[in-house]
Amino acid sequence: MRRISLVTLPSVRNAIAAAALVAASLIGSGPALAWTAVEQVKTYPVSGQSGLELYRSIGENGPVISGDRRTIAHTTFKLTWGRDYREQADGSCVIARNVPKLIITYTLPKPRGGLPSSVATSWKRFYYGLLTHEKVHGQHIIEMVQAIEAVSVGLSAPNDPGCHKVRAALQTHLKRLSDEQRARGRAFDRVEMSDGGAVHRLVLRLVSGQ
Repeated sequence: MRRISLVTLPSVRNAIAAAALVAASLIGSGPALAWTAVEQVKTYPVSGQSGLELYRSIGENGPVISGDRRTIAHTTFKLTWGRDYREQADGSCVIARNVPKLIITYTLPKPRGGLPSSVATSWKRFYYGLLTHEKVHGQHIIEMVQAIEAVSVGLSAPNDPGCHKVRAALQTHLKRLSDEQRARGRAFDRVEMSDGGAVHRLVLRLVSGQ
């Protein structure tokens, strides 16, 4: 399971200066996949009867990442592969097949009980904004997996009994593509969480009761 960069939780008193929500539109999905990513949402409980109380509860109950740092929401994924390494008559080895199984999990806050109608409206906006933000990270993951599939199928190495060389070559590509995906996620978060960014605006609206 790998953790993707996400919306980090500022303290409540710094809320106006630091946090909150969403890309206006998702990145295009590109060509149709021969496989389908499974996307699921998990929640953690928060409590309160106002936006400020809910936000404080997020600070107390949000998922812990990077040691003791809490977050509002995050995206993780589990990726496994069905690879077919084939030794060739000339002594080379080729990856003839590499089919991914990808499960993406979005973790988001959920109030324990009912909310006053005005707070419920504000929360709904906040929640779906967070989900939209996290789904951009999910799309980044899908595109990374597509790139891995494209570079690996047909990858070969000469004089490779046991397919050790081609496995090492594949690992080089995996690291490069993983590093690119992480950098892309960090750059996206910087824009979303900056002053006036989508995440910042949504936290502000939730805390101020708009």
